[in-house]
Amino acid sequence: MSDGQPQTVIPPASALAADPGCGSDECGSQARALVAAMALRPWGQVAPSVYETGRLVALAPWLDRHDERIAFLLGRQRADGAWGPPEGYAVVPTLSATDALLAVLPDTGSPAGRRPAVEAAVGRALAALPALLATAPPEPGTPAFDLVVPALVESINRRLAGPGVPAAAPRSVRLPSPGADARLTAVRAAYAAGADLPPKLAHFGEVLAGPVGRSAPAGPAVGASPAATVAWLNVCGAGEGAEARRFLDELVGESRGPVPCPSPITVFERAWTLSTLVRAGVDVRPSPALVASLAGAVGVDGAATGAGLLADADTTSVTLYALGRLGHAPDPASLWRYETADGFCTWPGEDGFSVTTNAHVLDSFADHLRREPHADRYRAAVRRLVRVLLDRQDADGAWRDRWHASAYYATACCVLALAASGCAESAAALRAAARWALAGQRDDGSWGRWEGTPEETAYALQIILALPGDDPAVVVAALRGHSYLRRNRDRRDHPPLWYGKELYCPTTIVRATVTAGTHVVHSRLTRECAAAGSDFGPES
Repeated sequence: MSDGQPQTVIPPASALAADPGCGSDECGSQARALVAAMALRPWGQVAPSVYETGRLVALAPWLDRHDERIAFLLGRQRADGAWGPPEGYAVVPTLSATDALLAVLPDTGSPAGRRPAVEAAVGRALAALPALLATAPPEPGTPAFDLVVPALVESINRRLAGPGVPAAAPRSVRLPSPGADARLTAVRAAYAAGADLPPKLAHFGEVLAGPVGRSAPAGPAVGASPAATVAWLNVCGAGEGAEARRFLDELVGESRGPVPCPSPITVFERAWTLSTLVRAGVDVRPSPALVASLAGAVGVDGAATGAGLLADADTTSVTLYALGRLGHAPDPASLWRYETADGFCTWPGEDGFSVTTNAHVLDSFADHLRREPHADRYRAAVRRLVRVLLDRQDADGAWRDRWHASAYYATACCVLALAASGCAESAAALRAAARWALAGQRDDGSWGRWEGTPEETAYALQIILALPGDDPAVVVAALRGHSYLRRNRDRRDHPPLWYGKELYCPTTIVRATVTAGTHVVHSRLTRECAAAGSDFGPES
């Protein structure tokens, strides 16, 4: 180079064609298989939950495949005695699994021959819990953290005072600070008094010593939660809850014991999968019935993640965006009920603020404007939402959110929405986000908060490729990330990163994300290769 500085070595374009599984045709085939499979599993695909499975072990020993759930918990315990992801995210699953295994101990006859293993697991868990409870909770906290944690500690202490516990076990587990159960006490008292509690608490009905709502659930499950459904059945009885019992029986049969949460996630899965793939330019070809199911899910209040949950702005906006990109012309008016002084809330009364919800509303409104360019109210909202997102960008160039543990997800949501909005004032923010992402790439070409993951790598690739041009550093990073995705394209054990009662993994959505990221890199760099010749190398 003329300035005497070392030049960046960029692999030749042939690197993209080195593997027949990395091309756009292969991505299209993978995507269409994912979309077709959604119709076969209408509740959605979510990886098994330690928290939720633990609640079924403790609350529903009468449910089929009880021993398989115990085996699942034993097999998922970490070497340090805890369960779940790193940091404070381990608190909820560890408490649930510990309480569940303590519930098993007094029954000397079940599971057959497994008592020594259960005792050993309980001993390791009780040794780990004091330090774990003293760690800082996740920030932001997982939903109802201040209800779930004290409820589980209370249950564990009650079991430790009962029969069947090894003599060497401590007699109690303590919360890290006084008054940590204040909200749980107040909510339980209101519930016992017959007060009308927020419907969203149905998802956490198992912590209330009786589930929210005394009448039968509107869908197959209470609050899209197997644990809340079991708690409701324990109170109301199988006679009143025949549909809920069928849901549980089918769920544990399909999963062979352990259960996911949330479930069902029908609309959430379909909306996110389709919008992710279509935005990336993948040829998905969903069936008319699948598209109609999405359109039918949008009511006056918007769309809900799945049966048993409330409508929310996040699911509504992604559903509307997917429908719009698939050639429909949905009316986004239902989103106005979520407008607030700060932007758009996920649901009325939300405890916190979500940048990804606002990014998704921006997506929906900007897409609507492409069809209705004179819709002045939407145009003003787009300008406002751009400003909201820019104001929420962190100093390092990233965005972070309350619905996903990885900043790569939140940043990708914001970057893609801002880039698509066409607002020139976003340019500096997009460059800052790309610099942040480039700095985070690992030696093996991946990205990730705790370890490199295909999901987070796909988000990072979309962040750095959102900017036009052929910056050599971006091209090199994209090729390295693309190579990592190719090497891991058959991976199925994706770590949980999405916010629920604990972190969870919506399997189909994650696989769609990886497919979309692979397609974006291949399409972008192939186009640049065609324009530049057979090599991406910089001019000398």
